[in-house]
Amino acid sequence: MTPLQPPSPRLSPLAVVLVLGVTLSISYGTNYYSFGVLASRMASDFGWPVTWTFAAFSAALLAGGAAAPWAGRLVDRFGAPMVLAAGSILVGIAHAVAASGGPIIFVAGLVLGQVAGTMSQYDAGFACLVQVARSDSSRRITQLTLIAGFASSLFWPITTGLGDALGWRGTWMVYAALNVLVCGPLHALLVRALPDRAPKAPAAPQGGTAAPVVERPEDPVLPPGLQTRGMLLLAANFSLAGFVLSATLAQLVPLLHQVGLGESAVLVSTLFGPSQVLIRLMTVFVARGHGPMVPTFIATALLPVAVIVLAFSGGMVGWAIVFAMALGFGSGLRSIVQGTLPLALFGRHGYGARLGRLSSARLVLGALAPFVFAWMLETVGARASLLVLAAIGLAGVLSMVEIARLMRLRVTPGDPRNP
Repeated sequence: MTPLQPPSPRLSPLAVVLVLGVTLSISYGTNYYSFGVLASRMASDFGWPVTWTFAAFSAALLAGGAAAPWAGRLVDRFGAPMVLAAGSILVGIAHAVAASGGPIIFVAGLVLGQVAGTMSQYDAGFACLVQVARSDSSRRITQLTLIAGFASSLFWPITTGLGDALGWRGTWMVYAALNVLVCGPLHALLVRALPDRAPKAPAAPQGGTAAPVVERPEDPVLPPGLQTRGMLLLAANFSLAGFVLSATLAQLVPLLHQVGLGESAVLVSTLFGPSQVLIRLMTVFVARGHGPMVPTFIATALLPVAVIVLAFSGGMVGWAIVFAMALGFGSGLRSIVQGTLPLALFGRHGYGARLGRLSSARLVLGALAPFVFAWMLETVGARASLLVLAAIGLAGVLSMVEIARLMRLRVTPGDPRNP
């Protein structure tokens, strides 16, 4: 008789955070941040303008936004670890495809990479932590964003060095191997962190049968009658803030030049990344035990405040520094609340699919924002364009005011006042 093998030890939530911190940094670094560094090399290789390369990337981002709800449903059905693993392998294949052919094959690889990215980045990672950490998932999401916040700081110089040594095709082949051989297996390993899906029944007393014990999820803040309205408002908030961020970041250094910053533009732009990490670090130690509503209000308000400051900075470096740091603080907080606020408002049930629907609207608008803002800059100038962005950001603040009003209206599902 074969002796029973001891069960494999279950990974702790902290171990899951550390693994996801590594894998999501690689995923964002290779599949998102590397593109801007290599775009001019790609354009030179294909013999077309750099703007065409960015147009192809925007089309790929739009495809990723359209695929986000589908990826969320996969997460709920099969569990986040397996979706993350499959996504990493597909991202690796996409990089290899894009780097191996001509323009048509390149665009096909870009599209596949961004569709697969919806399976291997923050949304699936947040869902994994919700499935693993349960009631402690909000704190774990904050820890994950703190680690993955270094992706741009790491991969911009790494990609620059690899691009000089290997060219863009060789660089993406290396990144293909990283996704397939490092991220794929590490994500598959996270299956060991999932709790048993079937709840165990207690031992039946003699002469009787025990009823199965069903785990009761945490009650969401919004009752069923208010959830549709809450989802629409939250989608509006995430999309409007995403538009402001995407428009600003895509043109950050040229925008700083246009408002009169001159040679200081590049130096000021480098403050954005550290500001993101700093606010996330402060959140870990200062905001423990508080809900996500206040951080969401702060994050939403900081974006229009930042662009208004830049609009009236008059080219002064001090005000430009305030802009860069406020923008970084707002962006850093948004990465956290995009995972924690939907969980608080709607609960764990259907979390992956819900996050996918929210991300879809945000990613689609985010893909359009750079072109719209570039057109505004050429047409009406920097100050007027920034004030339009501020108005869009303030509309996001109003959506949060309405969400807060819904929370005050919340009642028990059986109450006749519940609409």
